[in-house]
Amino acid sequence: MLRARGRGARQQEPERVHRARLPLRRSLLGRLLAVSALVAACSVAATAWIAVQTTSGAIKQEQGQNLTADARIYDTLLEYAARNPTWDGVGATVRKLARESGRRVALTTQGRQPLADSATGETARALPPQASAVVDPLSVNTVLAARGADGQGTGADRIDPRAVGPFRLSAADSRALRRTADDKVACLSRAGIASDVVVGASGRPRVQIVGNDPERALGTRCDLAALDAPTRSERKALDALTELADACLKRQGREGVTLNNDLSWGDPAPVAVPGEPGALVPRPVPAPRDAPAEQAAPSVEMPELTGERDRAIASCVGTARSEQLSSYVASPALLFIGDEGGATLPGFDLSPANTARIAGAAALVLALTVGASVFAGARLVRPLHALTGAAQRMRDGEQPASVPVSGDDEVGRLAAAFNDMSAHRARLEEQRKAMVSDVAHELRTPLSNIRGWLEAAQDGLADPDPAFVSSLLEEAVLLQHIIDDLQDLAAADAGALRLHPESVEVRELLGQVAGAHQARAENAGVTLAVTAPAPGPALSADPVRLRQAVGNLVSNAVRHTPEGGRVTLRAYVAGRDASGPYAPGPNASEEGRGTAVADGGTVVIEVTDTGSGIPADDLPHVFDRFWRAEKSRSRRTGGSGLGLAIVRKLVEAHGGTVEATSTEGEGSTFALRLPGAGGRPAPDGMTTAF
Repeated sequence: MLRARGRGARQQEPERVHRARLPLRRSLLGRLLAVSALVAACSVAATAWIAVQTTSGAIKQEQGQNLTADARIYDTLLEYAARNPTWDGVGATVRKLARESGRRVALTTQGRQPLADSATGETARALPPQASAVVDPLSVNTVLAARGADGQGTGADRIDPRAVGPFRLSAADSRALRRTADDKVACLSRAGIASDVVVGASGRPRVQIVGNDPERALGTRCDLAALDAPTRSERKALDALTELADACLKRQGREGVTLNNDLSWGDPAPVAVPGEPGALVPRPVPAPRDAPAEQAAPSVEMPELTGERDRAIASCVGTARSEQLSSYVASPALLFIGDEGGATLPGFDLSPANTARIAGAAALVLALTVGASVFAGARLVRPLHALTGAAQRMRDGEQPASVPVSGDDEVGRLAAAFNDMSAHRARLEEQRKAMVSDVAHELRTPLSNIRGWLEAAQDGLADPDPAFVSSLLEEAVLLQHIIDDLQDLAAADAGALRLHPESVEVRELLGQVAGAHQARAENAGVTLAVTAPAPGPALSADPVRLRQAVGNLVSNAVRHTPEGGRVTLRAYVAGRDASGPYAPGPNASEEGRGTAVADGGTVVIEVTDTGSGIPADDLPHVFDRFWRAEKSRSRRTGGSGLGLAIVRKLVEAHGGTVEATSTEGEGSTFALRLPGAGGRPAPDGMTTAF
């Protein structure tokens, strides 16, 4: 059977170890790691999202500002190329644009030969491999031109309208037409129509009606068609352009075309001229750009093309214009725009490389967070594992051992509290074992005596005479006394000690106790005296239990006082003032003595002997159960060791305290401090019967 138990114990051990190790997902460390990883992942994701949104917004805003500035730079240089046949002298314009925009502006030929550069000397870095734009007035970048200074695009015609070439008017023709235009404006003004003179890039003025209904001028006598008549130089340039277009068409095997003043072809729609009945004049076609004076110029009006011939004519007219204007405009140039440090436009894209860098940074932050969490979690969980193991060993009945205290934090305080609890439990276990041994010893002595006398009588060795019966009765009474003491202690521990309080005259109670122990004191040669004022202090207490407590003290004092010694019972009232006890003197009035107790003072009962005293090391243990200074536990030198423990419990049941003072070789004093008649009630857990 013992072997079977051994096998069972060995089988339970692995289960105990298994229970001590929780799965990672259920352990505190696992939860800490999961929460830390989740918080880190959310933090990284939120930070990355905010950073991307903020950076993208800032970059987009900066790119928009840069694109607007770049469009102005492009438009200014495009105008320069449209008005000048070469790039000579463009350096001043480039430097001005660089100062205004705070950017680096550089122009090179298509062969990357430098024409002008705002960065010179040591600050000039190598130009990037790709140009920002190509400045060509005959092939305008429609995206940048649409964001130009006036905010208008170029339409389908990619030739810059400021490139007029041979269509530019002479100064004399421009002045003559301006005077005519001014007369027309005055005429319209007299008719109540507001209008302005707008001068195009070629120097030709035209009248622009203010408002959204330009047809109002048809109802007046102001002839605006006179401004549409071409000058000699314009007619010559138009004839040359027509010849170039016809040559292009003939190469394609098509018939020639006659171009109108607005570079359209076909018959213009006739319009009636007011004031001249029956007269019809061609209706003018507005220029493609209603811009300021230096912006407008003849351009190809792109009518709706419905056939192959019209498409071929449009293509040939465009080719002819480029050929005609090529000698009047600057050659194409590469435009480079960047910051002063040489970088190009800023940009941001989530390319695979950028995505990999962001993912790597996030993974690094997550790894650091998890690593720190593992380190902190391990330091946190290690003492908890030690506490769990120690608690399980205590549960299994092993000798309790203290766990290391790592610091003064919460876990360290928990470990310190566990160590205190373990030490206290060890002391309680030792006391329990000692108490069981002492109870067995105390009960064995009277039982052994009773058994010995009965066996002797049974064997005929002792006569059952009155002395024999008296001896057995004495042992039975001793045994009953021990059992009663144990029962009283058990009731006090359980809070079921019943009290029957009533008004008790302390002087009278001390006299009763002294009378009960007088014979024993005389036999021991000890003087027993009572010192208390008359009338003595009164208190509310159970007289039977209080006599039991004081009787135990007197019995101990008589037992440990040598012959010729003295045991004194004294009672007095200690006032509520903290300065010291209030003890009425012999001349104090009875009213004064009664007032002290009625005011809630403390009644002190002292039992003083002139015995051998108690060593200082033993004094803290005198109220422990079964404790005796003489370890042999002989009946000749002491009792069962329960008397003082019962005294403490009885006094505490009355709401009081007990204390002992002793000087070795001079004697000891035991003092009971009980609340007076108006004092505090018994503590919770005690049963009081009325």
